[in-house]
Amino acid sequence: MNFQIFGKDSRPTLLLIPGLGVSYEIFLPLIPMLEDRFRIIAVENDGFTLGKHTRFTTVDDQAAQVIAYVRDNYKGHLDCAYGLSLGGKILSRVLERNEIEIDHAVMDAAPLLPLPKWLIDPLRYFQAFNVWTCYHCTGFWKFVFHSHYYDVLLDECKKTFPFGGTKAVRDGYKSVYTNKLESISGKDMHFWYGTKEAFVAKPQAEHLRSLWPQVHIEVFDGMNHGQMLVDRPEEVAKRIIAML
Repeated sequence: MNFQIFGKDSRPTLLLIPGLGVSYEIFLPLIPMLEDRFRIIAVENDGFTLGKHTRFTTVDDQAAQVIAYVRDNYKGHLDCAYGLSLGGKILSRVLERNEIEIDHAVMDAAPLLPLPKWLIDPLRYFQAFNVWTCYHCTGFWKFVFHSHYYDVLLDECKKTFPFGGTKAVRDGYKSVYTNKLESISGKDMHFWYGTKEAFVAKPQAEHLRSLWPQVHIEVFDGMNHGQMLVDRPEEVAKRIIAML
């Protein structure tokens, strides 16, 4: 796991954890809107690093690395943390372990519940095939396989594929969807998702509410998975600034 640093050293700390299949560069449109106000730590998850071959281990291992880094460099305290999808899952595990202090936490469409065991292998191999095709296929075949994706996510997957390959995707999905969030601790927690992913995301939000009734759940009209960050980074920036 690598940590890319932006912003001013004396400012409040903001941790950004990307989703599965993409690098920290998915945050590059967002970072300039926040770097004057925050010390930003953008995570490169194992298996999805740039310029370096790594392998994804487990969600719990990624969370442990985040905890160790924050302890060593920021005295075990973050002012704010935002995790997208897999990043939200990692963030939820950090909060579950309760070994560092996070004042404000945003889990954006985080998968907090496991899938049925019979579905995990078909899904992870299907998603690995999706990532492989986005790297190798163009033209007609790109349309066939990826008409339901938007181009930014495809471009991000292309960046990380040479360094983790389909194995990172398979291992990531297996770890994400075989673990259930059992408890959580924090001060101010938010769960975001879009209406176009509500079928999958709403049960995750309700599970989080059952563990932490004070959670702020926000649903964004017309948005799909990760689309708020990609299409409206200024709105994400505005909401993060408002938390502090």
